[in-house]
Amino acid sequence: MKLATLPGSGRDGQLAVVSEDLHWCAQASHIVPTLQAALDDWDRHEPALRALAMEVAHESIPLERFHEREALAPLPRAFQWADGSAYVNHVELVRKARGAELPDSFWHDPLMYQGGSDDLRGGRAPITLADETWGCDMEAEICVVTGDVPQGTAAAAALGHVRLVGLVNDVSLRNLIPGELAKGFGFVQSKPATHFSPVFATPDSLGDAWSGGKLNLPLMVDLNGQPFGRAEAGEECTFDFGTLIAHLARTRNLGAGTIIGSGTVSNRDPDGSPGRPVGAGGRGYSCIAELRMVETIASGAATTPFLHYGDTVRIEMKDRTGHSLFGAIEQQVVPLKQ
Repeated sequence: MKLATLPGSGRDGQLAVVSEDLHWCAQASHIVPTLQAALDDWDRHEPALRALAMEVAHESIPLERFHEREALAPLPRAFQWADGSAYVNHVELVRKARGAELPDSFWHDPLMYQGGSDDLRGGRAPITLADETWGCDMEAEICVVTGDVPQGTAAAAALGHVRLVGLVNDVSLRNLIPGELAKGFGFVQSKPATHFSPVFATPDSLGDAWSGGKLNLPLMVDLNGQPFGRAEAGEECTFDFGTLIAHLARTRNLGAGTIIGSGTVSNRDPDGSPGRPVGAGGRGYSCIAELRMVETIASGAATTPFLHYGDTVRIEMKDRTGHSLFGAIEQQVVPLKQ
């Protein structure tokens, strides 16, 4: 089952069920008005939503054309958005870029930060940037949405609380990060609004691509129309989503609608090196910071700039038959209008 949020009368939009091929949709307001409301009482609403999805699949009810560009973030605002560090290779590279060592604990104890969740944006909403010198970067990731998760839930049981899966662009302002982290209180200004794929999908709809709390498909990232990243999301994923959920729930309950990100998807080369660009036969990168670090290792200086006004980013994942699973995050960087 695939779900999206379309513009409605309120801030949280209106829930719609989307066909598997993302071509058609049916509004679900007669069942439940918003995705958050559905998650709040999932056991009651899920069967009716699945029945509606079956009607959409069989085209047995009037349908509307689904336009990805019209979709809001599936959860335009959420009670919690937390981003993890499933791909430790990425963490190691970006820490090297700012001269910080990687503690050994990062390989067995996930890193996680809590981001702003009151302004979550759709996949076609532009990246609004007030100052190019802040070093704007994309970070292509996987995310899950949970139901209620009791405090102390173990990793093995945590996957049973995953309701939906989707994609994220966790935008970062790289040049603001070192100063913020030096204060010892974590990210705030360096993490602006996060963008999400037009559609979230239930794990069962992903088939065998969803296995062991990982999504085992390439994550496709294009920059200005050119392939930038083709990292395999299921490989080198140090922490599966069960582990990330359990980490967050260690000391508190998680409310239904909690969104947890994987962190930037990242692969090494088979020889253990940090990885090559797609154009050089590698799998590329899911953020610019990694490429800049590789350039620094190779030549002593980074040459690829961070994002500028007018640049475009596209993030998408396709199944093994070439069909888009969640729709595309496709954005342009634009100046913030005062």
